[in-house]
Amino acid sequence: MGRGRVQLKRIENKISRQVTFSKRRTSLLKKAHEISVLCEADVALIVFSTKGKLYEYSTDSRMENILEQYERSSQIEPQLLAPANAGLHQQNWGMELPKLTNRFEVLQKNLRQYAGEELNPLSLRELHHLEQQIDSALKRIRSRKNHLMHESIIELHKQEKALKQQNNMLAKRIKENDKGMEEGTQREQRTNNNCQISTPSRILLPPPSPSPSPSSIFLPPPSTSDPFQKEVAVNEKAEGQTQHSTMPPWMLHHVNQ
Repeated sequence: MGRGRVQLKRIENKISRQVTFSKRRTSLLKKAHEISVLCEADVALIVFSTKGKLYEYSTDSRMENILEQYERSSQIEPQLLAPANAGLHQQNWGMELPKLTNRFEVLQKNLRQYAGEELNPLSLRELHHLEQQIDSALKRIRSRKNHLMHESIIELHKQEKALKQQNNMLAKRIKENDKGMEEGTQREQRTNNNCQISTPSRILLPPPSPSPSPSSIFLPPPSTSDPFQKEVAVNEKAEGQTQHSTMPPWMLHHVNQ
């Protein structure tokens, strides 16, 4: 009874996976050696394990020789296949051109119908389907518009908040400047008041000039014969009595003496 077919999928068990890798690697290297001997083919085999370990096999003494041969052949093959591929592509484009033309005409017709033109050939079912498409398109457009409006409102709120903060800072600075100006004005007023109070105490009045005492004033004796002189003497006597009445008693005592 033969062994069943192995399902190709990743082995979950780490130990089983490592054992299978070792067995299959040995078999692969053996097959590469067999094909190189039986068919006289140049074979190069490179295998990297999951841990990055290198396993290689080459029929040549140097692996680089086979790799250089591979690079030369990979560069020459596209040049040889280019003419055949060009003809094939040209043939394919010739077949695709009518399909693309028809597709373009259908798209133009749909655009005109979306714009409300050429609706007469459409049936009721086609008109209903067109209406549903337009409604769905309008819903998407409104949704996009609302999203943009919401973003713009959020951005405006952010800008408003930033402007309020700037206004508060400016108001605070203005208030501080006004307070400083008021303090400076009050300081100047206090200084001026102090100067006005201290200025009279520094003014020195000149000493009063000594007034002649009434006793030192000598008037000539009035003449009894002249009536005018008699009247002047009477007036002076009255003025003297008036002066004596306004003087303090201690001065009157000296004047009478």
